[in-house]
Amino acid sequence: MRASGVPFLTPMLTLSVLFFAAPLATLIGYSFIGEGGGFTLDNYARFLGDPFNFRVLINTFRLGVQTVLGVTLLGIPIALLYWHSGWRVRQVIIFLTLIPMLTSNVVRTFAWIVILSRQGPISETLLALGLTDGPISLMFTELGLVLAMTQIDLPLVVLPLIAMLTRLPRNLGEAAEVSGAGPWRILVTVLIPLMLPALLAGWVLVFASTSASFVTQAVIGGARNVYVPQLIYREVGTLFDWPLAAAIAVVLLLTSGAVLLGITLLSRHRRLANHG
Repeated sequence: MRASGVPFLTPMLTLSVLFFAAPLATLIGYSFIGEGGGFTLDNYARFLGDPFNFRVLINTFRLGVQTVLGVTLLGIPIALLYWHSGWRVRQVIIFLTLIPMLTSNVVRTFAWIVILSRQGPISETLLALGLTDGPISLMFTELGLVLAMTQIDLPLVVLPLIAMLTRLPRNLGEAAEVSGAGPWRILVTVLIPLMLPALLAGWVLVFASTSASFVTQAVIGGARNVYVPQLIYREVGTLFDWPLAAAIAVVLLLTSGAVLLGITLLSRHRRLANHG
């Protein structure tokens, strides 16, 4: 008789309950606590009833979508370069891809302060090319934040794409060329459909990371660009309104979870699963 696997799962289940399920239940419970200590829905009404908070929620999702678009536009060429390259170039691409993941998010964020400043390389390059009349700063702008988040989260898309492409035969493109397909047609009709499951998996990770990245949002975005994690921090650290902060966190969790669930279900579609 085959032994049961329950004893081996017990430590993992115990840790999941103690460090995920229990804190999550506590967070949800706090969100329903009123001023008098009783059960109430006022915290959700206060957050969702304020037009400013609704705009902040929309801005948070827009930031996630823009970052997903940015990492996709950069990740696909990098993954294709890896696929077509030799062993030495592949090692360099993997090394450069993993470096950001081996560096603290705080360090990477503060490095972008230098890059986006008026004396940074972006400003100097635009000034040297004559595209601007003077030094410019992308700090405290949504564009600068999207650039920073794109670089920080790029490995989350590149690595799944590389893993997917390494499973494909190297002569796949040559076979398509023999059939009369040009480079762009091969990319659109052959390679991208094959890469789509890996892309969707990367999108889930990037969207979740970007939506909850408080440090980068606060440092690069500044006070003029407010996102949901900053609202939660304000309620906890400044106004000490923990029930409202919990309600905001639950709303972010549910709305982000709905988007991520939609992407996950799309990735498990029968036609996409067949590509994998």
